[in-house]
Amino acid sequence: MSADQANPRIRVEVETAYLEEQSDPRDQRFVFSYTITIRNDGPVPARLLTRHWIITDANGNIKETRGDGVVGEQPYLKPGQGFRYSSGAVIETPVGTMQGSYQLVGDDGRQFDAPIAPFRLAMPGVLH
Repeated sequence: MSADQANPRIRVEVETAYLEEQSDPRDQRFVFSYTITIRNDGPVPARLLTRHWIITDANGNIKETRGDGVVGEQPYLKPGQGFRYSSGAVIETPVGTMQGSYQLVGDDGRQFDAPIAPFRLAMPGVLH
């Protein structure tokens, strides 16, 4: 097996939505949902063990969260398989960002991180 074949490749795609009915701008409460698709583009099956999120609002307030799995699950992804889930975040400003990583273990015993690139949480009409 070449070195490239042994490298795990986990792709993370994100979709976000502002939840107006759960938000209260007067109370500095802005609620967003995010839907994540995790896909194993590598050759080795892997299990998602933990997550780490960094959530930053426009005031520079940072919340970090760590936990086991996602939405109560530790999905097992065979090569070519994906897992999709939705969750949410509450911040004090109409705009913010999230980024982080998933920690996985491959069937070969290697643990590795799958980075989650920064993505924007934004109330419609705030950014042009």
